[in-house]
Amino acid sequence: MTDFNLSTVFATVAAAVPDQEVVVWRDRRVTYAEMDRRVDGLAHFLVAQGLGCHTERADLAGHESGQDHVGIYLRNGPEYLESMVAGYRSRTAAFNVNYRYVEEELLYLLSDADTKGLVYHAEFAPMVASVRDRLPGLRVLVQVADGSGNALLPGAVDYEEAVRTPPPAAGMPTPSGDDLFLIYTGGTTGMPKGVLWRQADIYVNSMGGTPFGASEPFASYDAIGEAAKAADGGMGLLMIPPLMHGAAQWSTFFAITSGGRIVFPDDVHRFDPANALMLAARERVASIPTVGDAIARPLVEEMERTSYDLSGLFALGNGGAALTPTVRERLFAVAPHVMVLDSAGASETGLQASQAVGKGGSGEAMVFTPQNPDTTVVDDLLTRVLQPGESGGWLARKGQIPLGYLGDPAKTARTFPVIDGVRWAVPGDRANLLEDGRIQLLGRESVTINSGGEKIFVEEVERAMAAHPAVRDVVVAGRPSERWGSEVVAIVQLEDGSDVTDEELVAECARHVARYKLPKGIVRVPSVQRSPAGKADYRWAKEQAGQSVASTT
Repeated sequence: MTDFNLSTVFATVAAAVPDQEVVVWRDRRVTYAEMDRRVDGLAHFLVAQGLGCHTERADLAGHESGQDHVGIYLRNGPEYLESMVAGYRSRTAAFNVNYRYVEEELLYLLSDADTKGLVYHAEFAPMVASVRDRLPGLRVLVQVADGSGNALLPGAVDYEEAVRTPPPAAGMPTPSGDDLFLIYTGGTTGMPKGVLWRQADIYVNSMGGTPFGASEPFASYDAIGEAAKAADGGMGLLMIPPLMHGAAQWSTFFAITSGGRIVFPDDVHRFDPANALMLAARERVASIPTVGDAIARPLVEEMERTSYDLSGLFALGNGGAALTPTVRERLFAVAPHVMVLDSAGASETGLQASQAVGKGGSGEAMVFTPQNPDTTVVDDLLTRVLQPGESGGWLARKGQIPLGYLGDPAKTARTFPVIDGVRWAVPGDRANLLEDGRIQLLGRESVTINSGGEKIFVEEVERAMAAHPAVRDVVVAGRPSERWGSEVVAIVQLEDGSDVTDEELVAECARHVARYKLPKGIVRVPSVQRSPAGKADYRWAKEQAGQSVASTT
């Protein structure tokens, strides 16, 4: 098998289908050939600044990096994709920066990553200015103009100037499959951690290196190029989630491998479902990635209000948060030809399992089919692999998995244990292995509530609460309880004008889960706080639950 690197993958597709469009955004339609030239220029710039790879992978431990790290502090747009690939081409490790972080969080992230370079939108220039003096290693700033009116920071280089950089006199480095794909976790349950992947592993695992529906990866770069030609335009993808979300990067590169195009909504500051569906119809996209109800529900509501020609749309690819049965059925009612492709995975495992459901289908909640035999369930003590029909273990993956967590050997050893001589990734999701080999996901251990000795998985309670038509969004967290140790609290956002009572909400929940799992309290909020990708912010939820009054019964 070829030791793929992501720079050469992109260059291979660009050579195979140079005139096909790779990005459509507003009035810009960027071809593969054009983007590849711009990637070259930005990579030339980074190398000319002395950034790159200084220690090869063979001389490093799993939690160590021998490359300079370049943060991508951008909203969606062509520059995000160009910066990613330019990082790979220059042998720097490009990584995602959450643009919603406040100053303290941004400083932590850039410090943890030992950031040497930063590509950022001009709107974030004041935030960059507030932290740069506390980051002595940060010496390369590239500012992307965005209409915000913020001036170029002292010492920064304009992005369009950087992409015009000629090749350095000493030449360019040769990318390797050992080079890093660095992705930071969202930090919704704790501090963000940098997950280190070999590019060869993440590409085959989750980014298109294994063709859709196939069990074996591409055999060569030539095979990738031929497949891109044969795809006749590839898959169109409407990318609503931000590319700072790992799964969005994986989906994007999956589409690129087929010579497909990425369509970004016009407004990257707020989600406009009408604009998204207009683009989906105009560009005849085949897939729209969603992150649970946060994205899917507004899309479905807009479909119910307005008719769009979505005959080219094949699927909503959902991951990262549950798509509730109510929203799913409303989707099938208005777009009966569209499939829901639910997927399960994590930054530490890549895509692991999936479930495809169409109109009239009966997909079980949180039950998935593993994508390959490398995904299974291991026991509580991390000593063996469970047999079909055994319950109460950890979702796990072997084979192409990460090297470790950047700078954290202890957590690397815990999350990537060796069982019977085989190294596994076990990021913390509880699961059962069903008799038929499918996997039932229970929930993330870090947000599980232990109430009176019973484990309660918050995702299950969230699905039960969301079944009430008055609930627009919900997230569940625990709060201290004198009697139970901890108890369930539901933080709910109701539909406008709803006069539903707490008792009615709990009664609906009781139709779906056991009594001991029912919320002991309900906190009503104007809006449930989620990440820009749509994932629940459980740190925020715990704060909301903690401010409510605990029950005494």
